[in-house]
Amino acid sequence: MFTNPSTMNHSYINRPGKALGLSFWASIGFALIQAIPPLNGQENQTTAQGLEFFEKEIRPLFAENCYKCHSVNSKRLEAGLLLDSRATQLKGGDSGPAIVPGNAEKSLLVKAVRYEDFEMPPKGKLPAKDVAKLVKWINMGAPWPEEPAPVAKVERSRFDLEGRKNAFWLWQPLSSQTPKVKEQSWPKNEIDQHILAGLEKEGLQPSKDADRTALLRRLYFDIIGLPPTPEQVQAFLKDQSPEALNKVVDELLKSPHFGERWGRHWLDLVRYAESRGHEFDNDAPNAFQYRDYVIRALNADVPYDQFIREHIAGDLLKEPRLHPTEKFNESVLGTGFWFLGEWVHSPVDIRKDEADRFDNMLDVMSKTFLGVTVACARCHDHKFDAISTADYYALSGFLQSSDYRQVRFETMEHNGRIAKELAAVDLKYRGQVEKLLARGGIQLPAKPKALINEAIIVDYGNLSDGEFIQDGYIFGQSPLLPGQAFLKQNKGVSLSMQFALHGAATNDPV
Repeated sequence: MFTNPSTMNHSYINRPGKALGLSFWASIGFALIQAIPPLNGQENQTTAQGLEFFEKEIRPLFAENCYKCHSVNSKRLEAGLLLDSRATQLKGGDSGPAIVPGNAEKSLLVKAVRYEDFEMPPKGKLPAKDVAKLVKWINMGAPWPEEPAPVAKVERSRFDLEGRKNAFWLWQPLSSQTPKVKEQSWPKNEIDQHILAGLEKEGLQPSKDADRTALLRRLYFDIIGLPPTPEQVQAFLKDQSPEALNKVVDELLKSPHFGERWGRHWLDLVRYAESRGHEFDNDAPNAFQYRDYVIRALNADVPYDQFIREHIAGDLLKEPRLHPTEKFNESVLGTGFWFLGEWVHSPVDIRKDEADRFDNMLDVMSKTFLGVTVACARCHDHKFDAISTADYYALSGFLQSSDYRQVRFETMEHNGRIAKELAAVDLKYRGQVEKLLARGGIQLPAKPKALINEAIIVDYGNLSDGEFIQDGYIFGQSPLLPGQAFLKQNKGVSLSMQFALHGAATNDPV
């Protein structure tokens, strides 16, 4: 008894000791074509010529190149797409219908095998003649013999974000657990408890206490990376008070060398370099400003949550942290870490280069601040951590809405205060001028005046909140607004007061 080849989903049928080839089943299929009843309302689907073309040219292509990942017998269904029946091709997968009968150019299947929107099969592009066959078949109306729907219904498992988060140890709340030890007299603090517990587990005894000179050298090298001077050693040995060691620690923590020593570890986390790498290794402008910011932050004992805010969005803080004596904006410098990666100087594919830069930024950010990477989620939901592709591209969108630029961090706060004071004076006297003009019958324009033969690229008189953001103050607190008074220098040295008829990015030359 023969099996109708139109119900087959793979390129061969297993039989004891032998596999029957596609050509055999295709020949049987040709003989049965005339006996297959047509499907109602599907033009060109059941013509003998179309069905013969499908069985001879198209079904073998699917079986050899697609069914491993896109059939009911797949061990792992990819993208929710089944290609072993016409109905499932019309239904499609995660990206939509696979075929549009009669229109190959709009069919995702054709775009995929052409390596346009997708790249299928993933191991190598189909020969041009095979792609042409698929195009011809779809333009014929995608004829397919009538056959029952696939016997197995394959559901793509959904990523349980909350379940993964609740189950994985990494995402559990921190808890303090002090191990029990046998030798209760040795530990002097909680850290000693953990050390001794590990030693006792291995059947080891603690080492003897180091002498004071060795202990002092360890402190110096650990905290500031430099050895103590002979004078510092002698001073410590003379101090026999119980607080002698704590005094040394406090002194070393106050040393500027503390930030230099430990800042190196942080700079490694954010892949700090003063050049871009690649062929010409171009300099990263003002990279040293970020390095010095990190050193100052460690020496100032900046709280870690504040440190994170400054790195992620230090340019958006309403109350930025200022240098204690110079009063410049420290917070905005934290954002410099985003732009310390390798930059290709002249990429061939600029879109790919942009995506790769963002990927590097997100990878460094997540490893530094989360202790995990989100880079895997660029292509698929993360297998081990509760991170989805939606999370990855939400973060990527955050970066795409931002831009690289140089910031006048030394003067922006000072100039901002001056601009605010000038704006208050301007507001005070503008009101008085407007009243005087109103008495004389002069009405100032409320909206921008239409300009003839001029193109307005940005209407500064009608900007919504958040549409225009500045941190420089050449325009004062904002660009010139309609009706705003300003001084204009005439020929010679005389000045005249004029009023803006439309919003403009201009500054007072005097």
